[in-house]
Amino acid sequence: MDELTTFDIDIKEIQEMIEKTSDAVSEKIDWTAAWSKKYPVLAWYQDKVEISYYAAELQKLLRDLEKKYGYNKLDAFPVLKDILAAVWKNI
Repeated sequence: MDELTTFDIDIKEIQEMIEKTSDAVSEKIDWTAAWSKKYPVLAWYQDKVEISYYAAELQKLLRDLEKKYGYNKLDAFPVLKDILAAVWKNI
């Protein structure tokens, strides 16, 4: 129970920080470096994964969301991210 309570508090704090962070500040943050502290694979996967392949596939999915649902680029990306998060929850 303590873990769940702490987890909820942590999420709320993170959400508040995100809301308070301006786009200008957010662009200056090295998110890969920040997240690699929690997920070390982010620090080294670039040397092993064929990024261009996955980037092209993700671009196709983003364009599909834009075309089928009329999303702009700014909206299509978080929609795709949210879908990926839902997939991850179901694994």
